[in-house]
Amino acid sequence: MRNKRTMGTIQKMAEEIGRGLRQALPNARQTVVRKLALAVGAMIEARTPNTAELANVLPLETERQDMREQWLRRLLKNPLLSGSAILEPWACRALEAASQNGQRVVLSLDQTDLGDRFAVLMLGLVLGDRALPLAWRVEAGPANIGFKGQALLLERVRAWLPTGAAVMVLADRFYPAAELFEWLHRHGWHYRLRLKSNIGVDPGFGDIVTTGELAAGFVERHLPNVRLFASGVPTNLGILHEAGHDEPWIIAMNETPTRATVRDYGSRWGIEPLFSDLKSRGFHLEATHLHAPDRLDRLLLIMALALYWCVWTGLEDARDHPTALEKKPTGKPILAIGLGESWPAAPCRGSSAVFGYS
Repeated sequence: MRNKRTMGTIQKMAEEIGRGLRQALPNARQTVVRKLALAVGAMIEARTPNTAELANVLPLETERQDMREQWLRRLLKNPLLSGSAILEPWACRALEAASQNGQRVVLSLDQTDLGDRFAVLMLGLVLGDRALPLAWRVEAGPANIGFKGQALLLERVRAWLPTGAAVMVLADRFYPAAELFEWLHRHGWHYRLRLKSNIGVDPGFGDIVTTGELAAGFVERHLPNVRLFASGVPTNLGILHEAGHDEPWIIAMNETPTRATVRDYGSRWGIEPLFSDLKSRGFHLEATHLHAPDRLDRLLLIMALALYWCVWTGLEDARDHPTALEKKPTGKPILAIGLGESWPAAPCRGSSAVFGYS
């Protein structure tokens, strides 16, 4: 027996979500907006990637479970349900707000795996101690997603940035490669990229050594104007080995290395709560039974929209009913995430959010 109160709650959420989708995606068919809004509302309520459980709470007219599951499967396999096109208006608004008053837009690049079934590469917008999803790529298997996949996400977000926005990319030591450095240099983006200890470095004095050898025995070390890899990519290195850390941070950057610029890398951890929101502490993505990367990509879109909705709802509540702690100024831009005064968001400059299907 389905809970009518729960379905009523989902229906009410879906109506408000649908209004935002219709305003942000004016060229979408009404049936698409309605279906996507229902799926997002059901995800917020059920917090599950299991299609049977998700279908069970959908406020549909039919009581037949098989037809409910078929409704959801058809939504997840529709190739025209584009995550980049649909999320673009909200991502643009968040990026615009993050860059206000000359603030630097901080992006974190990281990967999470679903066992040995899928790898998900995520580019998130860091906001305080957390992050919002901007772009992602899903591939089958446990392999690390290389520069080709990274470049697709970086180029997508670059097209969404406000003109003249300053950007800093943070990435763990599994990602830096010569191609990534060259891309960041070409587009004038700042970066803090953690390096493995076995990367060859020409420090500009003596022989070529490894990053690990340069860090050995040092608590802190700053090395400007070094070259990495066989291709001799120019960069600066900052090394910091703080108490309680098993290994030092070896951070490549295109700014003067100091303790403060090395510590910028710590903001990368904002993406870890995002993965927790998607997985064990939120929507339990790791429990999905899906087998096709494209369907998982569309499920991630539903989860991403659900996160944006939850953040907006929380900010609205904090604005209208602030706690004593929320009334205190923090100096952090975490409340300015670009969702505006209401959930609906207008398409951003050059929006590609144009699609139509039933």
